[in-house]
Amino acid sequence: MAIPLEVVTLNRMGFGPRPGDVERVRAMGFAAYVDEQLAPVDADDPLYDKHLKAARLHIQYDAGRDDQNHDYRACNEDRPLKWLDQPLAELWKLLDPNVARAGDERVRPLREVIAATWLRAVYSKWQLREVLVDFWHTHFNVNAEMDDPRIAPAFPVYDRDVIRKHCLGNFRHLLEAAATSIPVLVCLNNASSKSGPAVENFARELFERHTLGVGRYFNLLYDRWREVPGAADGKPAGYIDQDVYEAARAFTGWTVADGTDPGNGDAFPNTGEFHYCSAWHDDAPKRVLGTELAPGAAALADGRRVLDLVANHPETARNLCRKLCVRLVADDPPAALVDRAAAAWVAARDKPDQIAQTVRLILLSPEFAATWGQKVKRPFELVASFLRATEADVRVGDGLFGILDRMGQPMFAWPTGEGCPDATEYWLDTNLVLTRWNLAPSLLTSDGRAAVFRLGHATSTDANTWRAVYEFWVGRMIGRALPEATTTLLLNTLTNGEDPDQALSLNEKDLIDRVQQLVTLIAMTPEFQER
Repeated sequence: MAIPLEVVTLNRMGFGPRPGDVERVRAMGFAAYVDEQLAPVDADDPLYDKHLKAARLHIQYDAGRDDQNHDYRACNEDRPLKWLDQPLAELWKLLDPNVARAGDERVRPLREVIAATWLRAVYSKWQLREVLVDFWHTHFNVNAEMDDPRIAPAFPVYDRDVIRKHCLGNFRHLLEAAATSIPVLVCLNNASSKSGPAVENFARELFERHTLGVGRYFNLLYDRWREVPGAADGKPAGYIDQDVYEAARAFTGWTVADGTDPGNGDAFPNTGEFHYCSAWHDDAPKRVLGTELAPGAAALADGRRVLDLVANHPETARNLCRKLCVRLVADDPPAALVDRAAAAWVAARDKPDQIAQTVRLILLSPEFAATWGQKVKRPFELVASFLRATEADVRVGDGLFGILDRMGQPMFAWPTGEGCPDATEYWLDTNLVLTRWNLAPSLLTSDGRAAVFRLGHATSTDANTWRAVYEFWVGRMIGRALPEATTTLLLNTLTNGEDPDQALSLNEKDLIDRVQQLVTLIAMTPEFQER
């Protein structure tokens, strides 16, 4: 059965259609819609702005005493989201040891980012940007719930000024913004890296995850850098442990201005900004990817040169473009599409919209429209698409956040470096499938903690038979007809075996109960789970 392009578009470039979206894309044309989405305008997002202003996120804790023996009062209130646009200087004040604060206050900025991420996914006009923000957060995976107090207060800046700012821009700029951000520096341990010996964690992630990829790790084949094909000419086909060790040395001294005393009595500023400590930097000569880094380089020069080398390596283009194709097209994307995307990536490597140009090529490719059903929605996508299709009023908080945790996708808290899996096979594990089937009942019976639904009112006034009600909701949630066997099964369940073409004779409460049952069943179908 042919899948309408508008349905493919809205489920892959976004988190599923809201009422009216399919008609809008059809009217303006697919290419025009892609171009609109690639140039988001923050000032033109009225529905998201409305819900952001109305949002209240609960905070509750008992009276207590902090680590500095300062007493603080109990709190139990709903608050607006106030930290999202705040500069780092204001956020960093949450770590002031001279002010009594509960730990809940210090993690509040992170929770507000989680809340705003939900609101944007469900309500934002700029759906493609939200998909790519999710992609880059996964790519530069940070476990924001790790036991370090510096991450949560800085997270709005990381989300806003690193990921969102650069998600459609230039990868080299994004790479340095991530490398100098507090969450990456802290989570990957580079904030404590100094000469003799350097901490390798960030450098290894830089090669294995952020740029060339694990497929270009050649240490099992070669022991010395000169043995790597092309290395003697400064164009190695891959990397070995020597490259990682040398790169780690290049990033020594890249740290956080958190008041640390480096050992010479000259304490760092305590502003939360990126800080370069020359006393910690390994100033000896280095060799990375067959390129020599001379001793005595200017501040930051060694690290920036390494970022240049890995960002511009041809295998980085292939690795990242394949990952983008996996996200937007299929788990095993066509090799020809990956090749074309990588060529576009390299051609635009100095352009401010390098990522946008590459994404446009992928979205306008014939492969984008021809591979429907080769992926399933991850839990966040699945929940967001259900909320969008039903026009629910989202209530951000533990009721919503907990559903995603139970479905196996903790937001901004994936514990391992590779980030949340994008492969269909992972999400079709037996236990995780059960949580997917329970999604709609969990949301619809959450007593308003996660969302408020008005399913009876949403049904078209022209739907005066059960068949019409069924077709209305299948059209809204799936965007096309379901297989005949599925239709028969759902109609029989909905009508208790009665004639589906008889006029409705139920009161409003019974109608809503039946519609809730129908919506639940539609959400369980493979067609709703696919993208």
